[in-house]
Amino acid sequence: MNNRKFSAVYPGSFDPPTNGHLDIITRASRLFPNIIVAVTDNVNKRHIFTLQERIDLLKKSTENLESVEVLSFSGLLADYLEKINSFVLIRGLRALSDFEYEFQMALMNRKLNKKIETIFLTPDQSYTFLSSSMVKEIAMLGGSTRDFVPKCVELELKKRFGNR
Repeated sequence: MNNRKFSAVYPGSFDPPTNGHLDIITRASRLFPNIIVAVTDNVNKRHIFTLQERIDLLKKSTENLESVEVLSFSGLLADYLEKINSFVLIRGLRALSDFEYEFQMALMNRKLNKKIETIFLTPDQSYTFLSSSMVKEIAMLGGSTRDFVPKCVELELKKRFGNR
């Protein structure tokens, strides 16, 4: 892995991937030569898609972005960054309410590894309200997710929860 070109890492559970996630990935791909979308299983969350399904959905959703690679990791993010020799994290901030948590995480990651820098990106204003949790709830209750997720994700949500 040390032969890898410089990469910034955008970590998350991405359950499901949303248009807001894709907006951040696209913005980051204009700033950095390579982006690793690092998908993890967050044990504190109930997932609707398996780790492999989320990876596959992200790969399909980012196939037009040549500089983006979708990988999985487990354990501490700081350890993963050390392993792949990358020390730039990308995090999205939708609203002021995200900042406190993300700021604490950035400081903790830097405490675990002094080389880690966190870059905060804001999504397009049309995605500031969007979260995976909201998309899950809409899908589970039979609502349309068309405006919130890539087409491949919308189709998988329909398969999972049906059309009502």
